[in-house]
Formats: sequence, structure tokens, C-alpha cells
Amino acid sequence: MSRPALKLRSWPLTVLYYLLPFGALRPLSRVGWRPVSRVALYKSVPTRLLSRAWGRLNQVELPHWLRRPVYSLYIWTFGVNMKEAAVEDLHHYRNLSEFFRRKLKPQARPVCGLHSVISPSDGKILNFGQVKNCEVEQVKGVTYSLESFLGPRTSTDDLPFPPATPCGSFRNQLVTREGNELYHCVIYLAPGDYHCFHSPTDWTVSHRRHFPGSLMSVNPGMARWIKELFCHNERVVLTGDWKHGFFSLTAVGATNVGSIRIYFDRDLHTNSPRYSKGSYNDFSFVTHANKEGIPMRKGEHLGEFNLGSTIVLIFEAPKDFNFKLKAGQKIRFGEALGSL
Repeated sequence: MSRPALKLRSWPLTVLYYLLPFGALRPLSRVGWRPVSRVALYKSVPTRLLSRAWGRLNQVELPHWLRRPVYSLYIWTFGVNMKEAAVEDLHHYRNLSEFFRRKLKPQARPVCGLHSVISPSDGKILNFGQVKNCEVEQVKGVTYSLESFLGPRTSTDDLPFPPATPCGSFRNQLVTREGNELYHCVIYLAPGDYHCFHSPTDWTVSHRRHFPGSLMSVNPGMARWIKELFCHNERVVLTGDWKHGFFSLTAVGATNVGSIRIYFDRDLHTNSPRYSKGSYNDFSFVTHANKEGIPMRKGEHLGEFNLGSTIVLIFEAPKDFNFKLKAGQKIRFGEALGSL
């Protein structure tokens, strides 16, 4: 392509190309101009910067008289059920951040005791099933690499990961017990959902891996549009063991959800201004004083998002493990995901 053509291949023209009536900029093709793809255009948006700005706006204390109209608009827009909130009085929430992270009444989400794995959050089931060929479906028909999502394996003794190996061996070494399979479940939290997440089972968290990545939207439409979306976005991977072997819970960030908080992890800081693409930070909860890690009980508070995002569970279980789900169904924290 000639230099003039390269100069014409600019973001402003691309934006106009998608906004103006079809064919309006077609004459530019005669000099070699082509629009940038929609995916590339969207990826160029500074979502991390916008998310930090949104986070600061959320911390601004609203005047007492403004709280009810602002929160009422949000409730109407996203269908929030305030009757479940521990505090129903809208004037109680000083800023948007407090409103997003509102707690529920104790009886609002009973924890199912009959099934071994429960939903860690409110949300929508995007996908679930066995992990095959080291690929996991983010939505039906769109996959991402298991190794890209969890990150390269480290041979450190205190990590529940095997060393880096070919794909088949990578999956097989996550499965620590003969006769077990590897399963996954993806739950999307909409802006109107309860934003805290809980332990989905009785397990021990031994390791945290933080990927400071992009903060693109993770709504189902975007997940169908961008391959390996969950591998691009900022995420916090908690790994450990439950009674059937390997277990992991990953909190995936999204636009305006740069803040991912894990209650027992004070060293975790998400949505930092600067990061290296593809980098990650490891932290072990196994120490000389604590040789097992962080024990979590089913239903125990684990962490929270701001606004909405995605939870991904990847775990091993016997071959007769069955999900009690349908793709696309709404689910609430405490309801059954599956059992033996």
C-alpha cells in the first residue's frame, strides 16, 4: 500500500465509515483505503482509562436529595430488586459504588445443601460442560484456550499447576485423579445483578494469579464477537483443591469493572494505570505458617465486582458429575450448579 493510502487509513475515517450511510466513503477505496475492522476499532478504545474514570465517579458522594432519583433510574433501567437488599432505603447509599456493592438480606439467597457445587453469584449461564481439547466455550461456538486463560504453568512447589506441557498433557495434569474429567461453567453478571460472589463449594484456595489485561465488555453479544475475549480481559484466577481434586474460580473484569476485590487478599490491586501486555502476578497463600492455604466454606463471602462481569469455574470431578443447568438460564447465588 502507498504512503498516501496508509495516511488515509485512519481511525476518524473508519468511525465515519460505520456511521454514515452505506457507500458514502466508497470513493476512497480507489486510492487503497480500507476501514479497520469493528473488532480492532473496539479494541482501540481506552477501556481501562474509562473504567478508572468511572470508578472515581462512583466514589463521589451524592447530595442527599439526588440519591433517590439517580438510584431509581438505575433500578428502573436494569431491573434491580431492592426488596432483597439488606438496606432498602436509597438515601443510605452515599455513592454509586456503595449502591453497586449493596448486601442482601440473610434469607434472600438460601444455600442449597443437597448439591456439591452451587452458583457463586447471581447471573446468566453462558456455557457449561466438559473441557475438551484444551478449549473452553465462552459462549456456544466461540472458544478460548484453557492454557491462555489460566496462564502458563509454573513448576513452583506451592502452585497447584503442572509444568508447561503440550495441550493434551496440560489438561491431563490438571486432572489429578484417575477417572475424573475437567468441567467448566461460565456465569455472566449483568449490571442489575447482585455484585458479590461467594464460594461455590468447600475448597482450599492455595494460589492467586492476576492478569492485568484489557477491560472490554463481557456481555454475551460481545463474547460472540471477540474470540478469546476472556483471555484478553483483566482477571483474577484463584486455584486450589476440593474433595475431588483441582478447583479454580476466575473473576473476569469488564468495562467499568476494573475493581475486582477478593476479601482475604489485601495485596491484590486491579486496574492499575500501567501494565505489560501478557504479564501476570502470582501470589501463594501457602506459607511456612499456613501449609494448606485459605479454607473456604460453600456459600462463604469471597469477593465483589463493581457493576457487572463474569465468573468462570474450571474444576475436576468424577465422570458422573452432572450439571443441573440449561444454557441461557438465569441463576441466583446459592442455587445448584451440579452434583454427583
